[in-house]
Amino acid sequence: MNSPVITVTQLNSYLKSIIEGDENLRNIYVCGEVSNFTNHYRTGHFYMVLKDAESSIKAVMFRSNAQRLRFMPENGMMIIARGRISIFERDGQYQLYIDDMQPYGAGALSVAYEQLKNRLASEGLFDEKLKKAIPVCPSRVGVITSPTGAAIHDILNVLGRRFPLAEVIFCPVEVQGVNAAQQIVEAIERFNAGRYADVLIVGRGGGSIEDLWTFNEERVARAVFSSDIPIISAVGHETDFTICDFVADLRAPTPSAAAELAVPNRVVLMEHINQLKNSLINILNLEIEKKRTVIKSLTGSKFFSSPIYYIDVKRQTVDSLVEKMSVYMKREVNEKQSILSLLCGKLHALSPLKVLARGYSLTLKNNSALCSIKEVEIGDEVDVMLSDGLLNCSILSKAE
Repeated sequence: MNSPVITVTQLNSYLKSIIEGDENLRNIYVCGEVSNFTNHYRTGHFYMVLKDAESSIKAVMFRSNAQRLRFMPENGMMIIARGRISIFERDGQYQLYIDDMQPYGAGALSVAYEQLKNRLASEGLFDEKLKKAIPVCPSRVGVITSPTGAAIHDILNVLGRRFPLAEVIFCPVEVQGVNAAQQIVEAIERFNAGRYADVLIVGRGGGSIEDLWTFNEERVARAVFSSDIPIISAVGHETDFTICDFVADLRAPTPSAAAELAVPNRVVLMEHINQLKNSLINILNLEIEKKRTVIKSLTGSKFFSSPIYYIDVKRQTVDSLVEKMSVYMKREVNEKQSILSLLCGKLHALSPLKVLARGYSLTLKNNSALCSIKEVEIGDEVDVMLSDGLLNCSILSKAE
């Protein structure tokens, strides 16, 4: 019996129909290690290879299923994948088409939580240096939580009891479900846009990890980090920790504790104010007493009771200074006169007039002393200075 000749496409199509017709391959669970993982960003599909110690199989997870995952697959991660086996006809390659997957040995939410926590920490969103200080006495407290839960009642009770002066601005939101994360993000942005509060409390009461998951959403974490208004995170009970807790400026173990951290205790505040008032009164009284002592000392002094006495004392001081100045000036004048007389004697001894008095003369031409006969010619007029006068002479002859 001769077999018919078929094409490769027909062969692959036939094998595909056989595999897809097998009930055992339509909904199977496969455990394996992820390798060669590719997140195709343009299409949103996940491509990978699942392997164990001896074998491997190609796998694909289309975008419609991948976008429902709470975690991101990584190379080396052990998973349990649910899906079906079929053939990719173009390559004749059989592979696993994954509908859903879970991390092996850990829940998907736990893995997603750790992945996001590590990534945001590496970006610096948990840095203590970037956290804003909570105001000491806020005038307006914003509250973002569910309007039906116990959290809002606990917060309002604590705020009213501790610090009724603060205005409470409440923005009701869903705290779980598909719309919760977006509502919380929009509420934070709305408060910041109008600067409607000095501090924000964001949170809810306790619950399972699924119930609290809204506060592990990346968009909520980034909205909290970007807020210009300081945010106190109050999610769940004391043992519950969410991504929102790490990003917030302050983490409160419960909603009631968040309210206590947001405002001061009016009783303690009043006691502190009274202590400051008493301290101020004591300081003022002490200063007043010091000034009174100074005034009393001044009014009891002789200068204050008899001003003329003070003037007389100053007059005596002036007279004494004048007398000292007079004595000093006389001494200085006498010293200078003695120096002047000495200098005049030395000057007189060197004076040319003293030489002239002994019979010598000084011959001048044009007011300049003559030192040589070469400086004059016959017929020139010269002046001859004697000790008692000046002669005007004419040069009749020269002889060397």
